[in-house]
Amino acid sequence: MDAKKLLISGVLSLAVLISSTGTLFAQSFSYTVKKGDTFGEIGYRYGVSAIDIMRANNADINTVIYPGQTITVPSAGQIVHTVQSGETYWIISKKYRINLHKLLSENGASDKTILYIGDRVLIPSSSELIHTVVAGETFYIISKKYGISLLDLLELNGADENTIIYIGQKIKIPVSYLNGAEPSKPYVTYTSYTVQKNDNIWNIAIKFGLPYYELLNANGLNESSQLSVGSILKIPVHHIPVKDTPGAKYGEFLEWWSEAQYVIPRESSFTVVDFYTGKSFKAKRTGGANHADCETLTLEDTEKMKEIWGGEFSWVRRPVTIMVNGRKIAASATAMPHAGNDSVPGGVWADWRSGNYPSGTNYDWIKNNGAHGHFDIHFLNSTRHKDGQLDTKHQSCVEVAAGIK
Repeated sequence: MDAKKLLISGVLSLAVLISSTGTLFAQSFSYTVKKGDTFGEIGYRYGVSAIDIMRANNADINTVIYPGQTITVPSAGQIVHTVQSGETYWIISKKYRINLHKLLSENGASDKTILYIGDRVLIPSSSELIHTVVAGETFYIISKKYGISLLDLLELNGADENTIIYIGQKIKIPVSYLNGAEPSKPYVTYTSYTVQKNDNIWNIAIKFGLPYYELLNANGLNESSQLSVGSILKIPVHHIPVKDTPGAKYGEFLEWWSEAQYVIPRESSFTVVDFYTGKSFKAKRTGGANHADCETLTLEDTEKMKEIWGGEFSWVRRPVTIMVNGRKIAASATAMPHAGNDSVPGGVWADWRSGNYPSGTNYDWIKNNGAHGHFDIHFLNSTRHKDGQLDTKHQSCVEVAAGIK
């Protein structure tokens, strides 16, 4: 190699190692430029200054980079993990005991990003996580996505429940929730509520997405307890972190008693997607304790449901996923409305109820939808109402929807 080539090679090597401040870069790695990338964007993503990246590539502010181009990114002493066979972002997050969402954010990735052997993953050293708002997101959806308190999220960002957020806006995520070693486990915090005129335990439980008896127990009350206007109730807040799935078609494998019933509380509306056909309809959870009792929203939704089950109401179990607040949950459903009468107000006595049920309380709350009563949706470990036992066929379908079998 002649002297000129040696000189050029030495200058380039030095540029990779030394920044404008003389900092020694402990590591560097190759990065493939994506559409829309700039030195600044790449630097922000990996915690390195744009100037350092330009120096590492013998570039300046007038240099244009193109999609598919390979450049060198200095890590400025931060840890860069080289992906091994079988590793995913979730596995790497466990290895370094860091929050999965933080790891994804730092690497410009999502839960659908695929890693390949030899890829480099930046292990974040910063304690701050910033979320970039995408279409359809609200503070509530973001709080559920990260499994954090909505109130804490609002407070950190100087917002309230009426604050509107916009696509591309940067939202701060409370650091205290990002440092746990087991971010995949649900946990409970508490807030308070001041009783208002006409309140009762039942409507307060529905307002906060809680089971009736859980709210009673949290406040040392029983079914005979009376509420006074102005009294303070203790409100459990369940944080259900997003779980990884084997692929985009599968739903989160959420346990009914500790997770799913809080992600899909009473009065929540959602979309039911048939696992095998991809056909869907909209529904609402109107009741159920051991599993979710649900009703279609409209006559059109009822017809779509029947279409999935071969054109008629059916007790056949089918694997489905539930799309709710930006999340996708593994479930199993039947399509047989029962225990209701569409021509009688919900919650009152009905002499006739569907599904060969005897006279009793009418469990039909949504009217003119072409269905008498509610249908069943089961989740991991949910049970039958009649005997409190697991339905093995439903559980098998939930596993299919979760990619477990």
